[in-house]
Amino acid sequence: MEQTIMVVDDSPTIVKFVSFSLRNKGFSVVTACDGMDAIEKISSHPNPVDLIITDLNMPNVDGYELIATLRKNSKYKDIPIIILSSEEEEADKQRGTVAGASAYLVKPFKSAVLIREISKFLG
Repeated sequence: MEQTIMVVDDSPTIVKFVSFSLRNKGFSVVTACDGMDAIEKISSHPNPVDLIITDLNMPNVDGYELIATLRKNSKYKDIPIIILSSEEEEADKQRGTVAGASAYLVKPFKSAVLIREISKFLG
């Protein structure tokens, strides 16, 4: 069975680009427009989500809150989460790590770098 990755970003352009890159590498992709949408979709998706890629600055539920919510739930606490954000300050990276992110990538990014990061977690 192919591995499923959830892409959470309020930018349709980023979602399209990341989804295209992932599908080209054989992953199944689930998308969400913000943290609230992601929480609803992860709990109702028929297949388990193997990894999450999330932006930080989104409406309703931001990336930090999404990560914290997932880390509190025993069902999702071990899913690798990669932050993909335009926030490049050390304080943002630190806050992401404290929230429970597994990795932090800064936009703009190269697809190959993202795939390499994903392979660290999914093999």
